[in-house]
Amino acid sequence: MRIGVYLCQAGIGDVDAVNLHSIASYAANLPSVEVVRDLGLLPKVEPDAFAAEIRAESLDRLVIAGDTPGFFKPAFTRAMALAGEDPKEVRLASFNAFGASSGNGTARAKSVLACAALGVPFPLAAVPDTTAVRPGTLIVGGGISGIQAALEIADAGKQVHLVERTGTIGGHMAMFDKTFPTLDCAACILTPKMVSVGQHEMIDLMTYSEVAHISGSPGDYTIKVRKKARRVDVSACVACNVCADVCPQRVTSEFDNGIAERKAAYIPFPQAVPNAYLIDAESCTYVQSDGAKCGVCAKKCPKECIDLDQADEIVELEVGNIILATGYDVYDATKIERYNYGTLPNVLTALEFERLTNASGPTGGKIITKTKRVSKKRGEEWVFDVDEGVPPKSVAIIHCVGSRDANHNAYCSRVCCMYSLKFAHLVTEKLPGAKCYEFYIDMRAFGKGYEEFANRIKAEGTFVIRGRTAKVFAQDGQMMIRGEDIISDRLVDFPVDMVLLSVGLIPAHGSADLATMLGLATDDDGWFSELDYNASPTETERGGVFVAGACQAPKDIPDTVAQAAAVAAGVLKSIATGRGLNSRADLALSDIERRATSLVRI
Repeated sequence: MRIGVYLCQAGIGDVDAVNLHSIASYAANLPSVEVVRDLGLLPKVEPDAFAAEIRAESLDRLVIAGDTPGFFKPAFTRAMALAGEDPKEVRLASFNAFGASSGNGTARAKSVLACAALGVPFPLAAVPDTTAVRPGTLIVGGGISGIQAALEIADAGKQVHLVERTGTIGGHMAMFDKTFPTLDCAACILTPKMVSVGQHEMIDLMTYSEVAHISGSPGDYTIKVRKKARRVDVSACVACNVCADVCPQRVTSEFDNGIAERKAAYIPFPQAVPNAYLIDAESCTYVQSDGAKCGVCAKKCPKECIDLDQADEIVELEVGNIILATGYDVYDATKIERYNYGTLPNVLTALEFERLTNASGPTGGKIITKTKRVSKKRGEEWVFDVDEGVPPKSVAIIHCVGSRDANHNAYCSRVCCMYSLKFAHLVTEKLPGAKCYEFYIDMRAFGKGYEEFANRIKAEGTFVIRGRTAKVFAQDGQMMIRGEDIISDRLVDFPVDMVLLSVGLIPAHGSADLATMLGLATDDDGWFSELDYNASPTETERGGVFVAGACQAPKDIPDTVAQAAAVAAGVLKSIATGRGLNSRADLALSDIERRATSLVRI
């Protein structure tokens, strides 16, 4: 068989991760390779011209190698057909698909190309040896994905160590009011699972903790976890609220996304697991003054379970598998200045509105606008006041804030369209006389029941306008929104009382540090890279390390739960057999070449 290798770059990913000159030299020395050509970046492939070259060189197989070779495959397939050869012999050597865009990219790219030239799928040739696996499992992140994976594994009778950096498990889902498209109560779905985690004898729950160090090898990892000082004995605390009542320090509530305050002695939310208070050291007067001031919470605690001098603790764990379920953060809306978030008081982000409309939120679920308040400590500020706040008469919802934008994040965050439609429903349900406007680019209602939900929102009276929003501004004491209506081919201005920004998703804070500890690759946007997007979406290049939920890429709750269950199944398989795979990242080029050659002979 005579083979032609064509290097074609689409410019997707880190194009500098691979030395194309070295790749070309390597390809020229492969058996049966007769032609090697570097076509450069975004080449124009003319099927007629390449058909002539195929005939002239008597080529039987073409290998298209590059970051995203599928982009060019149709033209080469057409060229093979015109040359009278088998179009099925156009093989792809995708560097991005198989981890050649980071780390030792050039060596990986060579192995991918060698497999394509031999006609062997790379995943069949790049199979590491197996190794013994310890039965324990570490799960990093206590959101819905970490909770689901922990319960699946623990219910099978296997030990789980669940590490969550905040004071409670539950993640972002605990903040939500309703879930789309069924409008089920988010807490009704989540809190029973949270309680099960907290009470499960096979789950070692470590909240207010972070992974400090990871060492070892696949199947035998040693983990050091820093358990930050809660300064409250979880086993003794009965959540009586006395400490919070007497605490003099008030700070912004992270759980309420800044629209309300909490004390330095606090519980994240009433249904928190563990259901115990903790002390925020950064805002505690006693801690910050080295014990010289305050300490009233410890004096007043009826259970005497507060130790303000408690120190952090390092706990060492030995596990065989690690599941990353670190979730996501939301895009910083202040980076998009034209929306005036942080300047105009009634421009809110999605999570702020989730807490505003939630029955357990600071307003008891009442949708109201902010009112101005003057305090001696903070001066003039805008707050949600249940007594003085008035319901908005018009609400605008802007899609794709920070997503699908080359100036911010080019990717689609998947959930924004649907939660924006959910917001529209909540506005029309709670404020029957209010007008609601949705500004969207493309409506991506991709899941089961999603398209029907989108149609329902339109039928409820929401004005759905296709087009980008230019800006939000104040004019004569009224907030205005200016956008485009591409269906009617016009610019529109609407006076509104509240604007909701559908912010996109970004990797959770600390993901990069965790990736460095584990030697894991992340994609250009910072999400953890899976082993194979289509065939192995839950595994990684590092043996015994799995990804679950939105830490891999933006996804909704049903997909997150499904992936978490799939990860648990993979972990239980390795525990049941006592064997797991080593890291594919450690495979040498010669090992992959040898296995690929043996598969051809078979």
